[in-house]
Amino acid sequence: MKLIDKISTYNSSHPFYTFEFFPPRTDQGFGNLLPRIVRMANLNPLAISVTWGAGGNTKDTSLNLAELTQSEYRLDTILHLTCTNMEKGMVDEALRAAKESGIHNILALRGDPPRGKEEWLPVDIKFQHATDLVRYIRSHPEFSSSFCIGVAAYPEGHPDHLADEETELNLLKEKVDAGADFIITQLFYDEDRFISWFEKVREKGINQPILPGIMPIQTYQSFARLTKLTGSKVPLQIMSDIDAIKHNDQLVKDYGVELAVKMIRRITTETDIPGVHFCTLNLEKSVQRVLESLRWIGYSPQVVPNKLIEEPTSEHVLPGTITPVSAASVAALGLINIPASETEAGSGELNKADSWDDFPNGRWGDSKSPAYGVQGPWGNNDAVNQGTISQWGNPKSLEDLTTIFLQYLHSEINTTPFSSDPIQNESRLILPHLQRLTEHGWWTVGSQPAVDGVHSSDPVVGWGPRTGYVYQKSFVEFFCTEEDVRMIEKKVAEKGDGWVHYYAANSKGECRSNVPDDGRNAVTWGVFSGQELIQTTIIERQSFLAWKEEAFSIWLDWASFYPPASQERKLLEGVHNERYLLNIIHHDFKSKEALWTFIFDA
Repeated sequence: MKLIDKISTYNSSHPFYTFEFFPPRTDQGFGNLLPRIVRMANLNPLAISVTWGAGGNTKDTSLNLAELTQSEYRLDTILHLTCTNMEKGMVDEALRAAKESGIHNILALRGDPPRGKEEWLPVDIKFQHATDLVRYIRSHPEFSSSFCIGVAAYPEGHPDHLADEETELNLLKEKVDAGADFIITQLFYDEDRFISWFEKVREKGINQPILPGIMPIQTYQSFARLTKLTGSKVPLQIMSDIDAIKHNDQLVKDYGVELAVKMIRRITTETDIPGVHFCTLNLEKSVQRVLESLRWIGYSPQVVPNKLIEEPTSEHVLPGTITPVSAASVAALGLINIPASETEAGSGELNKADSWDDFPNGRWGDSKSPAYGVQGPWGNNDAVNQGTISQWGNPKSLEDLTTIFLQYLHSEINTTPFSSDPIQNESRLILPHLQRLTEHGWWTVGSQPAVDGVHSSDPVVGWGPRTGYVYQKSFVEFFCTEEDVRMIEKKVAEKGDGWVHYYAANSKGECRSNVPDDGRNAVTWGVFSGQELIQTTIIERQSFLAWKEEAFSIWLDWASFYPPASQERKLLEGVHNERYLLNIIHHDFKSKEALWTFIFDA
């Protein structure tokens, strides 16, 4: 059903709400997201939305997920769709696939603009702005009456340009006049600014329903990264509050719930917004707690998928719950490849399925998590842009690249293409080792020190609830030559004694490892009062390969900012083509020096 029709007939004592999900980067993450969406369907959202990666890089998984939620779960689904950097014909293909799946709602977005002089990427010149996409759908006989169209709004200004507020309002009016039915805003935390902007929107004659984007703060790291990415203007009081508790993950999560409740209560009281849009980051507990605090959770008939729900095998299934989706039934659709035994609800990690991934620690997380590979809002997750490359100059040699990575380690620059944030205090604990590796031409992009039962309140390595202890195995990840990989392999075989695991892969698809295909290395875990052991960081083949694809694409992104045939471009493309990404884990977490002694002996 079209969202605008559901909004016009919505009748309740409280505003409606919608949930936003993104397709995880791994099959297991995808498989575990499905039962999470089913559980969250019991919260009775008016609709859900599925994000679309920049340039269509999640095209297949976005369409698969949207098809499942729409046709199998009978959840009215909004498919996000970007138009720039999309290969010619991809927009039509996506719209036809959505229509065939019974999807009636599209969120039309501009997406990332072409980077630098990216001449090698074909671009359909018909689509340069979201307005072009809205106008195209409305004018196309095949699509015009099929879709309800939403567009994005930016109460604090678009992060990619510095247009004044009046210009931004005019751009929004253009999208609405082109045929948009509803508006979803970028996330924000400044209620005063949103309310002022909302009033100006209405004064502009824009009367379409506006859904404010609300993202409950999940972790300090994700909050800092996403507000930076979106350009959100966070009030000083909120920044002060968060900064005071940033080392206590549970308090940050609790604060995020309280702040979201406060914001929603005020903006629903002082404006005529009909509903709110939750950026869930594929997590469920915080959104549920917000709705419980607002007393918005209703008890309408449950949503039951057409084919994916298996019959209950126990007489103790509670009324009003949805039977979990099995991996076998999902895999049977031919959409993803998941071993059924690893994703059945009610086994292992999924016994606490609503919260087992609440405390992701670092980039890796767990590739089984529905939140694995979290992206920025609406698929925009760029580390390389025109603003950041100015820090890195014009590298023309391998030595120049080594200098850039050393400058980052020494805090002379704040970013690298592989990290959008300054070097962390945790990395400073092993800084001499990272410097030594980098000086050798092994450019480090990920690492952590060994930690043996440090209190979870520790300001540097602590995480999770404050009543516990955390542990870490040391690992390091860097780019190197094939000869270096062979040398490490030889060293591991001769002197690893079962303590050292490694993964090495290149851009051509080769992966070398001494870890069994089904091996999973827990490198961060915590023990807390009244809880099961929590494993927040897992390194295994699937997660490494998912990150490897992104890591090598970053070299090409970086190269694209330099002219074809330039020394810089040849250098960066050469690194992409010739180097390996190598990850080395040492399992002796009781020794702070075990990993480094092993590597430097090599």
